[in-house]
This record gives sequence, structure tokens and C-alpha cells, in this order.
Amino acid sequence: MALNLAQIRKAHAALAPLVLTPVLLTVLSGMGYRLLKDWGGLGRDQVHWLMVLHEGEWLGPVAEPLYVLLNGLGLLWMVGSGALMLSQRWGRKEGQKAPAP
Repeated sequence: MALNLAQIRKAHAALAPLVLTPVLLTVLSGMGYRLLKDWGGLGRDQVHWLMVLHEGEWLGPVAEPLYVLLNGLGLLWMVGSGALMLSQRWGRKEGQKAPAP
């Protein structure tokens, strides 16, 4: 089964803006929570609002698991498709040019 790299590249580019915001929110809130708690000397209760953002609790009990699932799947897709595109680039011989998109 041959993979169509052009289709994967288009899907990667189309999904990137949708995946970026939730992943950034998760990463920044998780880092902020840990660093403010450990290095900032703040208590768990003082930084709990960051964990609410991090875990998607602000969406409510019904949407929270969906947020976590889509966030994880989106990140896995971006890493997998990005790695595939990178491996295709590295796999080319030096004399070959990249195909036009």
C-alpha cells in the first residue's frame, strides 16, 4: 500500500491550525502548574486553575474526555505525519530535488 505523500502533507497542513491551540494550552498550563508549584513556591490550591485548563475541566464532565481524546489524537497525527514527511525528505538522495506540491 503506497502512501500518497502529497495527501498526507495537505492533511497535515489543514489540521495543524486546529491542533495548535489545544496542544499549546495543554503544554503551557502543564508547565506553568509544575514550575509555579515547584520553583515558584505556590501551593496546589493556588495553581489549581492551571490544572483545570490543562485537563479540559472547564469544558464540563461530558466534553472533558472528548477534549483529552481529540487533543491526544491530534498530537499523535501531527507527530506521525510530520515524522513521515521528514523521513521521506531524509530518504531522498542528495542529487534529487523535492517534487512540486
